[in-house]
Amino acid sequence: MESTMESVARAFSSHRFEDSLPQLDDDVAWELVGGEELRGKAAVVDVCTSLARDLEDVQTSFDQFRVVVAPDSVVVDSVASYLATDGSISRVASCDIYDFADGRVVRIRSYNVELAPDTAG
Repeated sequence: MESTMESVARAFSSHRFEDSLPQLDDDVAWELVGGEELRGKAAVVDVCTSLARDLEDVQTSFDQFRVVVAPDSVVVDSVASYLATDGSISRVASCDIYDFADGRVVRIRSYNVELAPDTAG
């Protein structure tokens, strides 16, 4: 995969972590707004590995996936539906803001809001 800022951000925001993790800076910070802030590549990799494992049996579809690219940052605005094996559906609106330096992700700020299953994005 070509590692442009946009492709890295798209991969991370769509849960294709294996395609994006190599582009994280060793000192990356990931702020989960309203929650914790992860510091360092190892901490981010641990959370992404856990998320990927949690999503293995979940069918994910994106109802919206908008990307805005600036000189040193990328913004991904998305709405995703998650269908679990028990038939339950979760919908989440997300906005991820990626800051880059020398082609590597140095900071991520993520806003996530769970929506009612029938809420339009």
